[in-house]
Amino acid sequence: MRALVASGDPHMPVALREVADPVPERNEALVAVRAVSLNRGELRLLARRPAGWRPGQDIAGVVVRPAANGSGPAAGTRVVAMIDAGGWAQFAAVPTERLATLPDAVSFTAAAALPIAGITALRSLRMGGALLGRRVLITGASGGVGQFAVQLAARSGAYVTGVVSRPDRTDAVLALGAHQAVSSMAELTTPFDYILESVGGAVFREAVQLSAPDATMVLIGSSSGEDSRFQIYDFFGHEGLKLLIFFSYHEPHTLGRDLSTLANLVAQGSLAPQIGLEALWQDVGMALEQLRQRQFIGKAVLLVDES
Repeated sequence: MRALVASGDPHMPVALREVADPVPERNEALVAVRAVSLNRGELRLLARRPAGWRPGQDIAGVVVRPAANGSGPAAGTRVVAMIDAGGWAQFAAVPTERLATLPDAVSFTAAAALPIAGITALRSLRMGGALLGRRVLITGASGGVGQFAVQLAARSGAYVTGVVSRPDRTDAVLALGAHQAVSSMAELTTPFDYILESVGGAVFREAVQLSAPDATMVLIGSSSGEDSRFQIYDFFGHEGLKLLIFFSYHEPHTLGRDLSTLANLVAQGSLAPQIGLEALWQDVGMALEQLRQRQFIGKAVLLVDES
């Protein structure tokens, strides 16, 4: 089969090559991949991994061979899945606990956008407890995770404020259901009960100062690349603030269940994946560069050639 493989060339970090077909374990289904999405974390991994490493975590496709142990869906079932690596390929072996059946109304493109970004938004918001009537601050609100988080938090009854990097992105965040969107933390004064922080550096320190008594802040990333250094004195007046760390692969045995929740919300029209770039997988170099340069809002999805 063909797959996108780390090339070791910083100017063109992946190349389309022939590789061995996957050999599924008894608890794994063999999936013919139809669409994949790109994550900023994969940009960092491509810079660190050796030539020959195979990226790819978010996939959508069709089961061609069900798991030998009888778990999971039958052959011919449309699915979405989240795996560790190797998903940018024509076929992938997927543990059945990490995949979910796709409703007919959900396209492969929309489904491929769900796993990393959607799971991160869904699970990190759960860490804040009940959100009904609470004030929620989401940094990086126009990014892949942020756009899902805005929609899910607003759907949960929260008053949602989104922070974006540029003024021209505020309208997109308001359209997703945010009640307020700003391009600078300096525009905010009201304290927040729950903060989803993905930028780091100065934004993290400013977010601490915007936390209400006994607020919860969940840290999911540091897209700015800046160190989030702080001292104990930075928390004076915010002594009850609870800081939590989230990583996407916590409790992998329930990933399929949460992917099913997200896919059904999409089918119902309650959640809309924002696709900023859709291209053929042969155009991966262009897609990675546009992702690196933040030239679009939302997710980048590549369509996988079946031949």
